[in-house]
Amino acid sequence: MSVLIEATNLTRILRETVPVTLVRDISLTVGEQEFVAITGPSGSGKSSLLYLLGLLDEPTSGTLSIGGRDTAPMDEQERAETRLSMLGFVFQFHFLLPEFTARENVEIPMRKLGRLNRSAMRRRGEELLTSLGLADHMDKRPDQLSGGQRQRVAVARSLANDPPIVLADEPTGSLDSQNSEQVFSILEALVRERGKTVVAVTHDLDMAARMDRRVHLMDGKIEDGATASAE
Repeated sequence: MSVLIEATNLTRILRETVPVTLVRDISLTVGEQEFVAITGPSGSGKSSLLYLLGLLDEPTSGTLSIGGRDTAPMDEQERAETRLSMLGFVFQFHFLLPEFTARENVEIPMRKLGRLNRSAMRRRGEELLTSLGLADHMDKRPDQLSGGQRQRVAVARSLANDPPIVLADEPTGSLDSQNSEQVFSILEALVRERGKTVVAVTHDLDMAARMDRRVHLMDGKIEDGATASAE
């Protein structure tokens, strides 16, 4: 199994008047086709760790490799290209742009990466939305969709550039139980059927127990013995 994410002694400190440590000395590897939960109480550093793994923030110290490439020497353009090609993101509140349709939202990462022409981007957006049960909704704006539908659009957007890694921050946190189960099933299918690696921050311990492995944080650190496979 190839390693897609490798973090060594990853630390993030906010240099305020009183310094705040968000993440402390985290070493973690995530391989191909893994379904990994990051759990912990509020303020434990879960989202901070995910943002570091997703190149949305930079560590104060430690090293991070994505797809075998050390991210430390990367300039911002290289980091942006790595985010677009290697990483897909699903957030709790989806962050769809309200003025664009579902299909147009899905096309945004493809436009930024610039590898497909306009018609190919349109076809891929339609294929992704159709595969997630949204064939009849692709020309609707986010305010015309339900919460569960918006989150499925966000999942489609995360897959736009066919990245090997999907990072999800509380992807079911704002959904009811029925939609939560649907989104969980979609994320699981990304791993089992599409060969993706999914790393998801969640407060839902029942959801975490159904994933391959759980990484539990406390005060910015991985708790001892907290990276074992879920039973």
